[in-house]
Amino acid sequence: MAEHEDIRRQLVARRKELQARLSRFEEQLSAEPDPDVEDRAVEREDDEPMETLGLSGQKELVAIDAALKRFADGAFGACVTCDGQISQERLALLPHTPFCKDCAPRH
Repeated sequence: MAEHEDIRRQLVARRKELQARLSRFEEQLSAEPDPDVEDRAVEREDDEPMETLGLSGQKELVAIDAALKRFADGAFGACVTCDGQISQERLALLPHTPFCKDCAPRH
């Protein structure tokens, strides 16, 4: 488990970063609309990509929370499907993945 401690720290840092970003998105999306109709239309166009990024961030946050729970349960690094080890290379690329390379295509 000690070999995964750097990954746990990365996940905690990424979680904080995502929470801050999502909070900013939420503030921007709930801001008072511009009274000028044309400016309001431009603002609405700008909101759509932010909403998409917000949804993506929320999904990543859920995956990070699940990975941190696996840490707490002592199961981090084991594939949730086959219980085999997830390679260090895979965890380095996608630290919150719950799947080994063989099981990932099935999900």
